[in-house]
Amino acid sequence: MNKLVKEPSYNLIPERDLGKTPILECRRIGIDFGGLSAVDEFTIAIGRTEICGIIGPNGAGKTTIFNLLTNVYRPTRGSILVNGVDTLGMTTDEVNRRGVARTFQNIRLFKDLTVEENVLIGLHNSMNYSVASSMLRLPKYWKQEKEARERVRELLHIFHMENMTAQQAGSLPYGAQRRLEIVRSLATNPGILLLDEPTNHLDLDAIAWLEEFLINFENTVIVVSHDRYFLDKVVTKVIEIDAGQVRMYAGNYSAYAEKKAQLRDAQYKAYLNQQREIKHQEAVIVKLKSFNREKSIKRAESREKMLHKVQRIDKPVEVQSQMRLSLEPRVVSGNDVLTVEDLAKSFPQQKLFSNISFQIKRGERVALIGNNGTGKTTMLKILNGLLDADAGSFSLGAKVQIGYYDQEHHVLHMEKTVFEEISDDYPNLTNTEIRNLLAAFLFTGDDVFKPISALSGGERGRVSLAKLMLSEANFLILDEPTNHLDIISKEILEDALNNYEGTVLYVSHDRYFINRTATRILELTNHKLVNYIGNYDYYLEKKEELTSVYAPRFQEEKPMEKVSSTKQDWQQKKEEQARIRKRENDLKKTEKAIEDLESRDKEIDEELAKPEIATDPSKCIPLSTEKAEIAGKLEELYEKWEELAE
Repeated sequence: MNKLVKEPSYNLIPERDLGKTPILECRRIGIDFGGLSAVDEFTIAIGRTEICGIIGPNGAGKTTIFNLLTNVYRPTRGSILVNGVDTLGMTTDEVNRRGVARTFQNIRLFKDLTVEENVLIGLHNSMNYSVASSMLRLPKYWKQEKEARERVRELLHIFHMENMTAQQAGSLPYGAQRRLEIVRSLATNPGILLLDEPTNHLDLDAIAWLEEFLINFENTVIVVSHDRYFLDKVVTKVIEIDAGQVRMYAGNYSAYAEKKAQLRDAQYKAYLNQQREIKHQEAVIVKLKSFNREKSIKRAESREKMLHKVQRIDKPVEVQSQMRLSLEPRVVSGNDVLTVEDLAKSFPQQKLFSNISFQIKRGERVALIGNNGTGKTTMLKILNGLLDADAGSFSLGAKVQIGYYDQEHHVLHMEKTVFEEISDDYPNLTNTEIRNLLAAFLFTGDDVFKPISALSGGERGRVSLAKLMLSEANFLILDEPTNHLDIISKEILEDALNNYEGTVLYVSHDRYFINRTATRILELTNHKLVNYIGNYDYYLEKKEELTSVYAPRFQEEKPMEKVSSTKQDWQQKKEEQARIRKRENDLKKTEKAIEDLESRDKEIDEELAKPEIATDPSKCIPLSTEKAEIAGKLEELYEKWEELAE
């Protein structure tokens, strides 16, 4: 397979970093699991002031590269240089001391320790008192301990977490845990900060804050992300991994997308021109041979030799050759699709929204946005009849048929196989039709007989999208439809929605997706709803102005009555206590399940790193399959934990 980058592309290093040793070099690194190449010929050079984004489809090897850079995995071939020093043979801790720190896609904190203690662990590498100083509590020990705690407070202040110092890490909301993981990484004073999907499950305000922080960060950042708006905002270089090929592009995601399209067009034209020339030469050769003369035969043979020496240009991979999605409504709805009047919803001691009224017309694509905990998913569940509102009402228009995409995939049956999930709901489809449909969503061969419970989050998402396509609904209600999708799959979904002749209401934190698909935005903020007639760029332009008018932060409201034992009868108190006990038990069970899976995931990493296993397909492949299943289960458990911990 031809590689697009053979040597470090020093021409893509910023001018300010030229003449300096690259902070990171990867020279043709690769790693094999069970005889299969997970990463091959990965070659890059990174300057000292860059923010690089690594992109590519799921399974391309992005997280594996992070594991190689931190020596969680040892490369089968090639070399990795940090500040010009080869890290071969170093432990993960030694690589960290060389200035490489990272976060993980699935957050890894010491959850039983406090916030301060987690950050102090990160500072450990920079502390150099002796064992004797520690044991005897000599002045040097106390001096460094004082300095360390002051540094902890400084870092936590930057991340607006100074009031959380004594809190247990495992009790923090998901967004705060993500920030804490970054703080702990920064405590090691890294020259290179590796961030694996840092925006996952963060709300819009938290993502905006992270963007601002990274833009002002003075050292090198390498980020794996599917968040295109985030990549547009922060990165200065894009590293694409796709189909075993690696290529670097200067600029942000939009610059990458434009240059990639230009390169693909140029490559396709070059391919067509070469094919025409090859056919012409072949025709000339046939003609020369037909003369059946010595000179003409020699000329034909000469041309054949030249033709054999020509380096053939590969035909570019077809765009959107992965998932195929087409959304077609069965019938056309009336012009009035949804009318909501004075809707309100609260939970004990938590008010979500009140007096919410809006209408959605046929053909609109409406994005419902807001910070975590404002009630977006709750509102979608009310509109789908899964929850009751406290007050208000809603009505659907004539001939409206709802198609619902649930981010937790409760519409799927965990005990069924992928094939059964489709065949049971659509019994009129033939086996061949079901097979063809599932193949369009990347389920081929024996994959169709996998139980839903064994699928990753992305795979369950594809099954839900397949059912959504079959529903032929004219009003789609989607809850975080881009979760777990890679960039190509997101673009396919965007095109499908933009070509959809029905109506769409969706919740999403994916700003690029919102910008490309939304014709209107509804923001839940300060318990109210603010309407924006435009896409996400328009929302950013008008947010401050419209929020101050329609949902002021300090608007006087009648405070919710506190739940008081004097105002509750015995039955109410009993029900509330039972609810609290159940929530606490569920939280403990979820935390235990997460802990067990994380422990098993670590064990698998250790097993896969052993040469006798890495070279044995019969042992390596089952472990890799189990690791993928664990990743999907962990994603679900983190989401469940986040709900329970609120």
